[in-house]
Amino acid sequence: MAGFTITIAGDSALNLEFAHTISPETSAKIRLAAENLTDDPIEGITELVPTFCSLMVYYNPLTISFDELATRLRGKLRDVGEADLSVRKIVQIPVCYGGDFGPDLPAVAAHAGLDESEVMRLHSAHDYLIDMLGFLPGFAYLGGLDERLHTPRLAVPRTRIEPGSVGIGGAQTGIYPLASPGGWQIIGRTPLRPYDPDREEPILYAAGEYLRFTPISADEYAAIEAQLAAGTYEYTTFVEGE
Repeated sequence: MAGFTITIAGDSALNLEFAHTISPETSAKIRLAAENLTDDPIEGITELVPTFCSLMVYYNPLTISFDELATRLRGKLRDVGEADLSVRKIVQIPVCYGGDFGPDLPAVAAHAGLDESEVMRLHSAHDYLIDMLGFLPGFAYLGGLDERLHTPRLAVPRTRIEPGSVGIGGAQTGIYPLASPGGWQIIGRTPLRPYDPDREEPILYAAGEYLRFTPISADEYAAIEAQLAAGTYEYTTFVEGE
């Protein structure tokens, strides 16, 4: 793996910077670097934080110095291969658009000059790469939103957005996994729980995977909620391109 620079991030962290723009290729490089350092760690590293274009590496300076860590990282990651972008793990996310679940759908449609049904169709028309997780546990920043749906954030953020709300903020779309203040335009809601601390894997998806939004009715939303409460719902995940 070539093409990253190392910068200082305080007295106990450094950044591996892979690019200055977001892309699937950059996301894949960051993921491969993180996997390499997780599977075969360097002593002294305490945490890895993937972001859009870089990987922050926290370390204990009493165990390893900045210079030594930087040298070992350059050597260790030099021969890491390239990810196969044709193989994608996809997590399906059912979404009930509009109404009480998506109060900002009319505003997004008006901003785009489209019917609400066309906004729903465009939003669910393709798969979204999870560029990174952040802000809240399980909050996925998704790349690939159709340019026609790019919509400014709310001028006055809401004090509470319901868990599962699907929103648009500028050029991105995402899911609020927990109740939270927020300024994104809410166009729908999923009954799924992107973050559940009682689940074996608390976060439903990971950076580098893809989300596929599937429109559902209010009745289907209620049915899935009931299945989740009963513990009978089966999450849909699959791999394409193998």
